[in-house]
Order: sequence, then C-alpha cells, then structure tokens
Amino acid sequence: MRLVFISLILITLLTAFTLGQNEVYPRVRNVSFTKGEVLEYKMSYGIFNIGKGSTVIHEQYHTVNNRPCFRVDVFGRTTGLVDWVADVNDQWGAYIDTIALVPHLSYRKIQEGKYRKDEVVSFDHINGKIEAKVLDQKTGQYKEPHHYDAPPQVRDLIAGFMYMRTLDFSKLHVNDTVVVEGFFEDTLYKLSILYTGKETIRTKAGKFNALVFKPIMPKNKLFNGENSITVWFSDDKNRIPLKVSANMFIGSAGMELTSYSGVRNPINKAK
Repeated sequence: MRLVFISLILITLLTAFTLGQNEVYPRVRNVSFTKGEVLEYKMSYGIFNIGKGSTVIHEQYHTVNNRPCFRVDVFGRTTGLVDWVADVNDQWGAYIDTIALVPHLSYRKIQEGKYRKDEVVSFDHINGKIEAKVLDQKTGQYKEPHHYDAPPQVRDLIAGFMYMRTLDFSKLHVNDTVVVEGFFEDTLYKLSILYTGKETIRTKAGKFNALVFKPIMPKNKLFNGENSITVWFSDDKNRIPLKVSANMFIGSAGMELTSYSGVRNPINKAK
C-alpha cells in the first residue's frame, strides 16, 4: 500500500510538471522545415551585387534549458569590390525549441568595417525573463547584463521568422495581417505583417509560386514608409523565403534565393 501511495504521488507530480511545461512551451505544428536545411542567397544594392548570405539549420539537435533545440545560423558578408569598402561579415544564431519554436539562446557576431559587436541573449520562458549581455571588445569580458520582463512565447528575429514559416496561410485573405511578438536589442515589439496575395517570381534558384507579405514598419530612419519591405515565401509546405526587397531612404536593397538543399517537402516550382 505504501508503494502504491508513493507511486501515485510521483505520477501526480510528473503529470503536473508536464502540464506546466506544455503551458510554457505549447506545441507548434511544424511541417515546413527540419535539421539539415541550407538556403543560399545573393544580396544586392540597387543594380549591384554586394554580397551573399545563407541560412543553416544544423544537422544535430542541441539541448538548452533541458529542451531539444534546432541550432539555426544566418550568415551575411560582402563580396568583391564592395568588401574593400564595407567589409561586412555578420553571423546571427539561435537555439530554437523544436516543440514550441521559441529561442532559448540567441547570439550576434557583428563585424562591419571597424565596428564589432558580440551579444548573447538568454531566454527564461518559465520565469518570463530575458538576459542580454554584450562583450567588451577591449577586455574580452562580458559587460554587466541587462534584464527584461518577457511575455509568453516571446521570440527573437530568427525564431520569429522560423515560426512564421509554420503558420497556416491557406486561411488568410488578401489584406489580412499576422502579428509576431519579438525581442530585439532592448525592445519588445509586436510586428504586424500584411498578406498581399500570390505571385509568380523568378530567382537564381528558379521560378516559384509565391505568397507575398509586407511587414508594416514603424516610423524609422532607415526604411522609407510603412510598406517599404516585401517578402516572398514559397507557396508550398516549405515556406522558403525566396526574396526580400527593401526601399530605404538611401536606395533599394534586396536578397534573392540562389540555391537550396535539405528542404523538408517537395518544391512547388512554377512552369
């Protein structure tokens, strides 16, 4: 009888813990991507090709905060003659929960000319806290961290982008909006993204059927107007980012898919 009583207590505690975890980390249905996906891009400014970039979901799963995670890295760098002038070599990364698609740890390693920034952001979703710390380039030690209160299921830019790929766009109508909550540097934001319909576009990687979105940008000193950015996703289960176009006050910039591998589903190319 005593063993039965102890067993019932353990089962109750484990069940309560599981329910609590499910509330903090609700399952996101993901049929769009998995480990091993690699997307390659070219970057342009006006009519000039100025660099290349890639998004990599690493082959191995990782464990952070006792949770299984994807490790996702985004790389971008200038190439050719532009590299002599600008010399940009950036890496953005995140460890993203495989179940809830929220970040547990994100980082940025920015090298742009003489400018350097190394930042690590830790997310405590159970207690609703964020810790951000920046490396002191002179001492090689991290500065005093900054702490922020976090809403449930808050995401960084990378996790937010990956999460958006999982949404059921089939239920959207033209001019519907999707809202993604996120954290960047010292700011919590709610970004509304306008769905504007379907198009067929041609990229270096081929001709695709695409879904078209426009993030509604707040007033800022970089982008020219609230509809200044357009993003095209593949109109299939992969939801691959195919192309980005941005109108800025100092000109236009863009990014375009050049190759892909390790995608989870068949590609819906246009004829």
